[in-house]
Amino acid sequence: MLIAVATEFANAGILVYRYDLPFRRKRLKGPPSPSSAAADREGVREAVQAVRSLVAGKVLVGGQSYGGRQTSMAVAEDPQHADGLLLLSYPLHAPGRTQMRTAHFPSLRTAALFFHGTKDPFGTEQEMREAIKEIPAPYDLVMVEGAGHDLGRVPARVAPVIRERAERFLLQRAL
Repeated sequence: MLIAVATEFANAGILVYRYDLPFRRKRLKGPPSPSSAAADREGVREAVQAVRSLVAGKVLVGGQSYGGRQTSMAVAEDPQHADGLLLLSYPLHAPGRTQMRTAHFPSLRTAALFFHGTKDPFGTEQEMREAIKEIPAPYDLVMVEGAGHDLGRVPARVAPVIRERAERFLLQRAL
């Protein structure tokens, strides 16, 4: 999905800087460890610094699932970090659990665009709608009908919608 979305943005003439979080650089498979979260947020900051050294314009940051969560937390810690957030399959809670991963939402001062599958076990549509109300910055939620946490088995169908909505919602706000 991330490759398809990056390709859509690049084909539209928008610079895309893809990177792996530090936990993924250490091992190619397996879930992240809670002990790596701070280092992963630092990895987000380093990637944004690299992008800012390449362009003078606005910078949108994002990620899918854990990567999006760590990115949003980094932006909540430093609102000047980015001009917009693109969050795919934000993991509100672990499947079957109720502990929400949104404590930082009230600190978000950056416009955020969420894409979430209607069958995502990491949060229902209603849970998403309730959670994002805590964000004081502009936000929007796009539900992907029938998609799970992967946002669909055919990224080529979803990626153009993500780019188009991000251009309308995030880029227009960031300019």
